[in-house]
Amino acid sequence: MLHSQEWYVRVFDYPRLQLFALAVFSFILYIWLAPKERKRDKFLLAALSIAIIYQAVNIYPYTFLAPKEVKDAAENTPEDTNISLLVSNVFMDNKEHSKLAALIQKQEPDIVLLLESDLAWQQGLANVTKQYPHRVEIPLENTYGMHLYSKLPLRQQKVSYLLDKDIPSIKTFVKLRNGTWVELHVVHPKPPVPTEDATSEKRDAEIVMIARDIANSKYPVIVAGDFNDVAWSRTTELFQEVSGLLDPRLGRGFYNTFNANYPILRWPLDHVFHSTHFKVESMKRLPDIDSDHFPIFIRLSFAPENKYEQEEPEADKQTQEEAGELIEEGKEEAAEDKREGKSE
Repeated sequence: MLHSQEWYVRVFDYPRLQLFALAVFSFILYIWLAPKERKRDKFLLAALSIAIIYQAVNIYPYTFLAPKEVKDAAENTPEDTNISLLVSNVFMDNKEHSKLAALIQKQEPDIVLLLESDLAWQQGLANVTKQYPHRVEIPLENTYGMHLYSKLPLRQQKVSYLLDKDIPSIKTFVKLRNGTWVELHVVHPKPPVPTEDATSEKRDAEIVMIARDIANSKYPVIVAGDFNDVAWSRTTELFQEVSGLLDPRLGRGFYNTFNANYPILRWPLDHVFHSTHFKVESMKRLPDIDSDHFPIFIRLSFAPENKYEQEEPEADKQTQEEAGELIEEGKEEAAEDKREGKSE
């Protein structure tokens, strides 16, 4: 609830489901074992109740009980209106290239997006990615490499380094089989952790900068990648409001992709957002590939004639001001890092 961007505050954006479960367990344990006559007992029970309600309100939209923000696509939609994406943070030191290659061959996505990929991953997947003639390859050794492979034509492939000289993002346009051009953005900002960035300023700024760019687009839009931010954070909410994009998970599930190594400590970091032009045909979290992230797969149906069935998030004046402040703070932090030699 605090506006601080220090990592030790922002880290509590992540484990809402875990905090909800812990609060419920503590409440039950307190009712069962502890006395309840003292004032402090009543206070603690009331505090636990507030915590349970607060966390429940935040996670409810991502349960199947909530209404879907993105409608289901109609059955038997024409193949030329569909686009499918497989997004995978591969974990750079992971050598099990064959596991992801097998998933790509099984799912047969139109677009494969790799994050944290280096030259070894580029070479390790060469046999399967040769089916993808259109590509943007950015092999890096700093865990922020990106590889975009597409069966569909691409144009205007642009690689940007918005706030760090070693953190790329991709903007391009993908041509659907029916001839429609779709604007595609790929992102992977740094997380707010002591080993990366002590604050979330640059991460938040990069996410909002991309939202601002999208807001004026005349094309259908898809944004995919590892945001290093959870779906229910204020920054992601701000991203949706400024960009006007929809979250297909709302009303469908959490699709927790990180951390694959710890079942009780998982949250959704890998995202696909899109404009109201699309509906969801299918979405699923894919099996473990020995990365710390699970891959995610989504198939969208282009249905512009029905776009007004879906409510587009909107940003009011206060939201735009908040977005502007985040961008300025991120730029100032990036400038400070450059002066101190932290960004090479």
